[in-house]
Amino acid sequence: MESAPLLESLETEVWIIIGSIFLLLLLSGLFSGSETALTATSKARIRQMEKDGEQRATRVKNLLNDREGFIGAILLGNNLVNILATSLTTSLFLNLFGVNGVAIATIVMTILVLIFAEVLPKSYAISNAEPMALRVSGLIRAMVVIFSPLIKLIQMIVRLTLKIFGVNDVNVTLSSQEELRGAIDLHSEEGDLQKSDRHMLGSILDFDEISVEDVMIHRRLMQILDIDAPLDDLIKKIVLSTYTRLPLYRGSPDNIVGILHAKDVLRALRRAGTQMHRFNVERIMTKPWFVPETTTLREQLNAFLEKKSHFALVVDEYGDLQGLITLEDILEEIVGDIADEHDFVVSGVQEIEEGWLLTEGNVPIRDLNRLKDWTLPDTEATSIAGLVIYEAESIPIVGQKFTFHGFTFEVTGRRRNQITQIKMKKIH
Repeated sequence: MESAPLLESLETEVWIIIGSIFLLLLLSGLFSGSETALTATSKARIRQMEKDGEQRATRVKNLLNDREGFIGAILLGNNLVNILATSLTTSLFLNLFGVNGVAIATIVMTILVLIFAEVLPKSYAISNAEPMALRVSGLIRAMVVIFSPLIKLIQMIVRLTLKIFGVNDVNVTLSSQEELRGAIDLHSEEGDLQKSDRHMLGSILDFDEISVEDVMIHRRLMQILDIDAPLDDLIKKIVLSTYTRLPLYRGSPDNIVGILHAKDVLRALRRAGTQMHRFNVERIMTKPWFVPETTTLREQLNAFLEKKSHFALVVDEYGDLQGLITLEDILEEIVGDIADEHDFVVSGVQEIEEGWLLTEGNVPIRDLNRLKDWTLPDTEATSIAGLVIYEAESIPIVGQKFTFHGFTFEVTGRRRNQITQIKMKKIH
C-alpha cells in the first residue's frame, strides 16, 4: 500500500525531468537559430527597416555592431542549457538502465541536439534571417546585458591564452568594397544579376583602381587641328569631324594651345556672316585643361563634375602629351560603348574559325575581358598588343606565336614597331 504513492512520486519526478530536458533543448534550438539569424542578417535590410520606423531593427543593428558580445552571450547560454540537458538525461538513464545508461544517454542526446537544437533551427533561421532576428533581438539584448561581466572575463582569458601561444588577437575585416564585390559575384553566380549589370557594378567599384591612362584616347588616335592652318581648311575639318571638341596646336602637335567647340564655331560664323576676316579662332577657343595620367577615374569624374567640363588632356610626369580623356570615356567604363548617329562603328574584335579571335592591337584588355568574360591581367599593359610585348619581352614579328595566361597568341600584323593585329585563342 505504501509503495503505490512512492511509484507515483517517482513517475512524476521522471516526467518532470523529461519535460525539463525538452525545455532545455527548445532553448538550445532558440539560441542556435538566433546566432544563425543574426549572423546571416543583411545590415542593409536592417538599416532600411530602421528608416521605415521598425523599432526592433535598431536593437538588431546595435547587436550587429557588437558582434563579439552577442555571439559570446549566445554561446554561453547555449552551452549552459546543452550541458544541463545532457546531465539530466545521463542521470535519468542511469537510474533506468544502470551502467548502460551512459551510452544510451550519449546516443539519444546526440540525435536530439543535432536535429532539434542545431539543424532544424539553423535551417529555419537561414531562410528567415531578418524576421527571426527581429523577434529574438529583445531576448538576446537582455542576455548580453546580464552576461556582459562574464563575457568580458571569458574574452580576457581567451586573449591571454592566445598570447601565450604567440597568437595576436587581430580582427580581420573586409572592406565595404570587398563585401560589395562578394555580393555581386554571389548574385551573379546564382543568376540574379545579368552579365551587363555585373560589369556595370564592378566597374564602379574599380574607379579607385583605374587611372585615366587606362581609358584615355591615345595621342596617336587624337584628332587635332593646326591653329595656323588656312581658315577654310580649318572649318572644313571641323565640319567633317565626328567630335564636338577638338584640340588646337601651334607649331608642334605637342604644343596644345586651346580647345575648339563646334558650337562656338557655328556661333562665330553666324556673327561674321560674309565677312570671314572677322572670324578669329583664338577668340572662341577655350583654355586647355591638363591632368596627370595617374589620376584615378573617380578623381577625374569628380573633377569633371566640379569644373562642369567634359574634356581634359592627359600628360605624363614630364608634361608630355599622352592623350585625352572625356566624360563619355568614363561613362563608357560603366555602361559600355556609347554610340550615337555620328559615331563610326569600328569593330576591333572579330570571331573567326575554331574559337580563334582576330583583334586589333589597340583593343583594351578590359574591353576584351568584358566581352568574353575572361580574366586577362591588365596591370602591366592596357592593350592586347601591350600585353603580348610585355610577356614576350620584345617586339614580336609577324607569325610569332606565344602561350601565356591560358591563351595562344599569334602576331598577324605589324607596322614598324607597332603590333596592329593579333590572333588569339583560349586554351581549354
